Amino acid sequence: MFGLIGHSTSFDDARRKAFDLGYDHIAEGDLDVWCSAPPQLVEHVEIVSPSGKSIEGAYIDSCFVPEMLGRFKTARRKVLNAMELAQKKGISITALGGFTSIIFENFNLLQHQHVRNTILEWERFTTGNTHTAWVICRQLEINAPSIGIDLKKARVAVVGATGDIGSAVCRWLSQRTGVAELLLVARQQNPLKELQAELGGGRIMSLEDALPDADAVVWVASMPRTLEIDATKLRKPCLMIDGGYPKNLSSKLSGSGVHVLKGGIVEFFADIGWNMMELAEMEKPHRQMFACFAEAMLLEFENCHTNFSWGRNNITLEKMDFIGEASVRNGFSTLNLKTPLQVAAA
Repeated sequence: MFGLIGHSTSFDDARRKAFDLGYDHIAEGDLDVWCSAPPQLVEHVEIVSPSGKSIEGAYIDSCFVPEMLGRFKTARRKVLNAMELAQKKGISITALGGFTSIIFENFNLLQHQHVRNTILEWERFTTGNTHTAWVICRQLEINAPSIGIDLKKARVAVVGATGDIGSAVCRWLSQRTGVAELLLVARQQNPLKELQAELGGGRIMSLEDALPDADAVVWVASMPRTLEIDATKLRKPCLMIDGGYPKNLSSKLSGSGVHVLKGGIVEFFADIGWNMMELAEMEKPHRQMFACFAEAMLLEFENCHTNFSWGRNNITLEKMDFIGEASVRNGFSTLNLKTPLQVAAA
């Protein structure tokens, strides 16, 4: 059985969802009430692959909301409690979705394996970052040519290049895609220099300098709400892949020649009878999902019950090959830009 640990995109959305599920006593509470609310297993689902293999899964709402990010102990407790619930339910492999994986990594929750009387078994959990990195790379390879960008001649900026997903994207684009030049953008210089040395190339740049120089930009870092982007200074055409969380790049950009694509999103070949993606702003919530969630499904389909994506900068090209082949084989495709006909019909 696979599991997915997620959360609502805002406190207001969480309250609406709680009312829908019949948890009125929680829904009516203020943020302090929600801070003490335990995780809930809210949905079971059965999924069948194109080959006919059936797997079962469960969605656990951590009862975390982004408004809690400033409360360190609360955020940590929310993630650990949700992981404990998944393990107690006997779930073989569970993906940490949304902010839960970010909290796990940034707050170094590997130091907190004991949750009350439970010892968390790390092999039961995955961040899903390997599949997310592969999907973002394929989105770039598929969609850049469709708008007239030749990646063999293109400059591609990776914003958040030194993170787990960002470094994997850089390795793939450097060694597999073969882009003309990688522009490496991140906050800290020393990790950037180490990544540059590992790659044997790439140009370290500030975000301000990289944006007007790039034919395509892969965002794998959370974007500051105060960030302003002048679309008139961007190359035309320019492909922007929003692989961060939350996905807010489209609200900051508009203008002819700039194409924004939600990164790290996949679509299953058939409808799934679930409601968990309704609040995630998916265009097709019964088929589309975050690639990190899909990784847990893929590992279940492949009987690979292990913490496939774990730690920082451990994503190899071989792991990306494995999860990418499994993704295609089991009925997933990447989210792509709409064709002119699709836009006209919308």
